[in-house]
Amino acid sequence: MRLCIFAYCPMNYYLNIGSNIGNRHSNISRAVNLISRTFGTEVQCSKPVESEPWGFDSENTFVNEGIVLNTNQRPDIVLSMLQKVERSISNTSHRNADGSYRDRIIDIDIVAIDQLTIDSPTLKVPHPHFAERDFYLIPMCELAPSWTHPRTSLTPGQMLAHLAR
Repeated sequence: MRLCIFAYCPMNYYLNIGSNIGNRHSNISRAVNLISRTFGTEVQCSKPVESEPWGFDSENTFVNEGIVLNTNQRPDIVLSMLQKVERSISNTSHRNADGSYRDRIIDIDIVAIDQLTIDSPTLKVPHPHFAERDFYLIPMCELAPSWTHPRTSLTPGQMLAHLAR
């Protein structure tokens, strides 16, 4: 892990953006553009991945796209900024009152941040379901194939191979 004194070093934030209602591709493009403008930097994007809903039933399939955001902002600040981007596109919750998932116009997840591990009430990195979701792993294989999970030391490709079994 890199150490910086007095300021945060630039870090790669691996994000996943998903949408399963409305114009899904347009929703994701809007989120990518807003993230770029919010952070004042270009982002690297994966190819879109179409997937079935995870954790709930719906007739609406998802389009997901992975992005890499490089910024020196602290993780809590990045999370807050991404939540504002989400709310600017749709203020509708992506969970029902009972906590279960539901259809959504936009969902932005922080999947990983370089080799950091964070386990706070508001942010868990790497994402707790990272290795269970092909729509996280396929974009990561494209964007950061040699990245390794800080707890398991597995690459996205290795995790995807385990998931396919």
